[in-house]
Amino acid sequence: MNWHSDPGNPSSATPSARQSPPASPSPQGPPAPPRPRPGLWKRCLWGGIALWLLTAIVTYTTRNSNLLPTLILLGSFLVPAVFVLWAYERHGRDLGATAILGCFLTGGILGVLGASVVESYLLHPSLWMFLGVGLIEEAVKLLALMFVLRRHPGIHGMRAGLVLGATVGFGFAAFESAGYAFNAAVTMKGIDLRALLETEVLRGVLAPFGHGLWTAIAGGVLLSYRKPNGRFRLAAPVIGTYVGVAVLHSLWDSMHGIAIWLVAEITDTGLRRELFAQGYIVAPTDEQQHLFTVFSVGGMVVITLVALAWLRSLAHRARDTGAKGRQGARIHTP
Repeated sequence: MNWHSDPGNPSSATPSARQSPPASPSPQGPPAPPRPRPGLWKRCLWGGIALWLLTAIVTYTTRNSNLLPTLILLGSFLVPAVFVLWAYERHGRDLGATAILGCFLTGGILGVLGASVVESYLLHPSLWMFLGVGLIEEAVKLLALMFVLRRHPGIHGMRAGLVLGATVGFGFAAFESAGYAFNAAVTMKGIDLRALLETEVLRGVLAPFGHGLWTAIAGGVLLSYRKPNGRFRLAAPVIGTYVGVAVLHSLWDSMHGIAIWLVAEITDTGLRRELFAQGYIVAPTDEQQHLFTVFSVGGMVVITLVALAWLRSLAHRARDTGAKGRQGARIHTP
């Protein structure tokens, strides 16, 4: 084969002349991680409820105790996980899945363990016990949030704090609810499936208005004062917010006793302090039962409305700051 070119025959040109070498491919970055489709939290909610109901029916029908862990985990984690997924879809996609999962799992576990250790050493039965519970649990959740974000110095600002604070709070609530469900199921007479289901339903309904809400408020203020280099500032607003959410937490936990005390004050039973300490009314009248329901439920509603109004004001502040060039609400995921 003749590889020499013939000036009169273009087809006889050398391969290098006929065909230029292919251009080198341009460098490409790593593929973007897949994003969940919008509305995934709704599908997880309804699918999770269906699976929980199916597990409850099968457990009740077969009396198979091996299904109890599945029932406890589904019922305890469903609502907290769905709310975290909703927050991630709506407000936290740029934070990254690593930070979200770390706050939910690591933050939740560290919060539960820290609260259990500290409360066992510092708390004793008294009228001020619930205030101690609120101060301790809100402190350990914030410390857990700071621990998880120690390797993410670029994550700061009100919006990031609201999302990640709520995530730590919901993780705490999920693991705590699992413990309550287990204690309700295990009795001296065997497994009480009805008590387990009632506990999971009650705590699932109340989950959005408890730990996740309180820690979102505290986390939002904490990260809004975080320095650009990643150091946390315990400024006066941060301390004040922590004390405020701890008080809301303690009022929520003690509302049962407060309602009993109010009933005793109104009905003049003469057993005010004793009733508050015992936690129940001996042989209550119909009027006392009605008043107790009004005070206990009404008190929790008032506490929730105060916390929601507080959270709403912080969210508006984050939105207004974001409209002004996102100063103070900068989020960077390394």
